[in-house]
Amino acid sequence: GEDVKPFTPGKAKEIVMSLQQPAVFCNMVGDWPALHWNAKYLSAVLDGKTIQFRLGLKTVDLVPQFETRCSYVKATLEEFLAWSCGQPSCLSGPFSCYEYSKYWAYADYKYIARIFEDKPEIFQDIRWSDFGFPGRSGKESTLWIGSEGANTPCHLDSYGCNLVLQVQGRKRWHLFPPGDTSFLYPTRIPYEESSIFSKVNVANPDLKCFPKFRNATAHVVTLSPGQVLLVPRHWWHYVESIDPITISINSWIELDADHKARVEEAITRMLVCAVKSAENPSDGDLWLNPTEVEATSHEINLQYLNKAVSAYFSCQKASVSEQARPSSTGAEQRTSASCKRKKRKVGCEPESCRLLTHEFGFSTFKAEKLQKIPFGPHLIEVLPQSQETSSMGAIAVGSDSRDPHEIEGGHFGKLHCTRKQSVMSNDCETPAHQMDSDSSPNASPTALSTNDLLDCLVNPHVISLVAQLLLERTRV
Repeated sequence: GEDVKPFTPGKAKEIVMSLQQPAVFCNMVGDWPALHWNAKYLSAVLDGKTIQFRLGLKTVDLVPQFETRCSYVKATLEEFLAWSCGQPSCLSGPFSCYEYSKYWAYADYKYIARIFEDKPEIFQDIRWSDFGFPGRSGKESTLWIGSEGANTPCHLDSYGCNLVLQVQGRKRWHLFPPGDTSFLYPTRIPYEESSIFSKVNVANPDLKCFPKFRNATAHVVTLSPGQVLLVPRHWWHYVESIDPITISINSWIELDADHKARVEEAITRMLVCAVKSAENPSDGDLWLNPTEVEATSHEINLQYLNKAVSAYFSCQKASVSEQARPSSTGAEQRTSASCKRKKRKVGCEPESCRLLTHEFGFSTFKAEKLQKIPFGPHLIEVLPQSQETSSMGAIAVGSDSRDPHEIEGGHFGKLHCTRKQSVMSNDCETPAHQMDSDSSPNASPTALSTNDLLDCLVNPHVISLVAQLLLERTRV
């Protein structure tokens, strides 16, 4: 029949939990009421309710436009529509202060459960049960509304994997595999729990400051309405809106590996807060991302670390007891839901745990399933340029999808920087912090900042090792 989906919920979940590269699902959500969530519809549903928008400049710089460098306004969706459609400024409210040709606006990370708390029936418009997650709806999802040019700086999410539904307009995703982490110059400044940012503006990389970025391989895909993108665990991504108005809905799927990741995040928070809080506040370094309410105290951070470690071992005990029961598939062994930016509460156990899969068995499961991933017109690989040229022809010819799709690839090693750097960063040969009153441009290149130290101290590889040592010490 016409409503039959290409994958059963069980098969879709198996793909989500097994696949270690990004892919696009087609023809899976045609009957979802959420596909009608365009900006005009949501404006009517919100009925004058204000939400916060982040505004950034459309000009492309050599450094990422982090959230600490953006402006913020609270406005209605009606005012956003008036502004983005070029209506008189008297209709655009606080947006009237920002020229549309120069700025983009983004209402990002909006928890649907929060902004529609008085209309819970709307949660059922989103049916992640079709992907094998029964009971998951809009209540466990996040809404994104942006204008052309709106973007999220390149980062990876410490927790889970990500399912993203495109509802209106198109977004271009630049994805990099976990193995490219060192080429992306990871940083925890600005600090936000669960987000590791890249110092590179991948849309306009400064290869003089970041020469290793030449080795990074981008997997680029343009996501169109009706398509669902799977972003596997720890894949870096930079996302930009390429149409006048874009709307997306996503849900983060928590994985067993998140229990160790929470220990790593607790260690990172403790170190970043301790070091940055010791700095002179007058330095004006906006090190805390706006999504973080405040720098938590050392005592609170230590409590959280102990809770995260305790939860990790609780899950290990659950794993031992589970091994005595009939075995289940790897897809069934992962935990359920978690919001990426969900604020933790000290004194509460971190997210509920079930089973930590035995390392060898887990690897075997992935290897077996990866050989059977049904790529084709309903599940499209997001490949690097070197591979996608030869395979996309077969996919496009055989596709019966009514959803338009565009898969692109690119290797940033082929890019070169021709613009003169306008903003110096701490990674360059003449760092900005060496230009203060006590220094000259010829100051010693060995002069280091607090952020330089932190980039080494809380580097993902270092934190992973520290977490492992800490867990071994606690186990003894």
